[in-house]
Amino acid sequence: MENLIFKELNLSQEVQRAISEMGFEEATPIQSKSIPHILTGADVIGQAQTGTGKTCAFGIPAIEMIDPETQAIQVLVLCPTRELAIQTSEELKNVCKYKPGIKILPVYGGQPIDRQIAALKKRPQIIIGTPGRIMDHMRRHTLKLSNLKMVILDEADEMLNMGFREDIDIILEKVPEEKQTILFSATMPKEIMDLTAKYQKSPIHIKAVHKELTVPSIEQFYLEVSESSKLEVLSRLIDTQNIKLSLVFCNTKKRVDELSSSLQSRGYAAEGLHGDMRQDQRDKVMSKFRKGHIDILIATDVAARGIDVDDVEAVFNFDLPNDEEYYVHRIGRTGRAGRTGKAFSFVVGREIYKLKDIQKYTKSTVRPIKPPTLMDVEENKISTILDKVKEVIHDAHYSKHVDYIEKLLEEVNAKNEEESFITTLDVAAALLKMVSTQTSGACSPTPEIDDEDTGAEDGMVRLFMNVGSVQKIQPRHIIESIAGTTSLPGKLIGAIDIFDRYTFVEIPREYASEVLASMKNYILKGKKINIEKSNKKRKLKRRA
Repeated sequence: MENLIFKELNLSQEVQRAISEMGFEEATPIQSKSIPHILTGADVIGQAQTGTGKTCAFGIPAIEMIDPETQAIQVLVLCPTRELAIQTSEELKNVCKYKPGIKILPVYGGQPIDRQIAALKKRPQIIIGTPGRIMDHMRRHTLKLSNLKMVILDEADEMLNMGFREDIDIILEKVPEEKQTILFSATMPKEIMDLTAKYQKSPIHIKAVHKELTVPSIEQFYLEVSESSKLEVLSRLIDTQNIKLSLVFCNTKKRVDELSSSLQSRGYAAEGLHGDMRQDQRDKVMSKFRKGHIDILIATDVAARGIDVDDVEAVFNFDLPNDEEYYVHRIGRTGRAGRTGKAFSFVVGREIYKLKDIQKYTKSTVRPIKPPTLMDVEENKISTILDKVKEVIHDAHYSKHVDYIEKLLEEVNAKNEEESFITTLDVAAALLKMVSTQTSGACSPTPEIDDEDTGAEDGMVRLFMNVGSVQKIQPRHIIESIAGTTSLPGKLIGAIDIFDRYTFVEIPREYASEVLASMKNYILKGKKINIEKSNKKRKLKRRA
């Protein structure tokens, strides 16, 4: 079965809107298979690993089946750990963002029980908690389950491994008999099957298994980066690898829009492709990509289904996919028709474990490489120019230009009678500098930011802007402009010093390249912004 688009599921407009804002358009395999069955009221056994979207697989139908008018507990979710309870609660709150009247409460050990009792008096409809704390509230009669419609056991195998079997029995024996029981587990040992046999009625067994896929024989690499340095690293890779046609994959539609805008501001011929675009818009973008009018196409997995271009030289996983199958589908877009291809994956923090799962599943080697430095970019740029010079020399169609150089030498040297004479080598070096400077706009719009800035987590840098109190600039204008055009949250912007005709603003060092690129030529209060790194150095502190 092919994964469903969320719009194909029978969901309310409120939930569809929330899911869209979360950036999702395609349901994962476990979601595609589980949601329709759960919505019918059937008991379900879902077998899926962590990270496959199982929270929304049970959370979306649970929210859809809640009666907001009934202020009583209707859904109980049991989790093995407080961390999972909190994470599940946050995700479901996002899903029911536009469903008025639905309240969700996580309860777990380690949090003052008095605070939980006070929150329970506000009559939430969904409780997400650990078995121990749920039992505690049941003993105190602060958790009333007489209106319960659905019980969900999340990561059931993990709860059994942690010794919660007896607690689960006590809880399930005291809830209403007429209810829907959903169980999710990564594995299905005998203890789990005993549990399902005891508490579920004719359950539907859903298994999200991986297909056997052939991984294309292309070079695969990964780079460990920080979230804020991804854009700069992508730019440097494209330039140093001399990639003409590439596909960049993002996990959400919002990310596609943001990245395409950022790359365009750096001078790249880049455009995005995702499910919210009209069909005629998508056709137009694909036509430009096939004809080579676009060098970089940024897409979600769903939008990329219709891409069939043989000349793609490289695939970039700007966001690591949540599903191993998606990884295989993505990298298979390059290396076609007997051509060589490359795939680069960006890995942030603990995503390295996700990458290891991908390697295990695909039975392939993904080699680590370091992000290119600014020196690498510069050397590659010069090398490319010199290769073109060699071609011109080989063609030998430059005789009239020799006259121009000879005339230039005569004029310059006539004025430098008391100084050392300029040679043709000097002229060649000067021309090379001019050409390399003119072509430096794409990858590194801010060469003054050194490589410590790429991924640095501490410290601030001070930027200069050519607007001030004469333009009636206030701190909020600076914050809104920067936060509105970059991924830098306004609360992380530091001190703002406004003078008559200019302003200094402090920002975290790791965002400097992005801010300098995005704010270039920005119009603020009718004035085109000139922004650059300030040479004045002093100790800087972040805004509290």
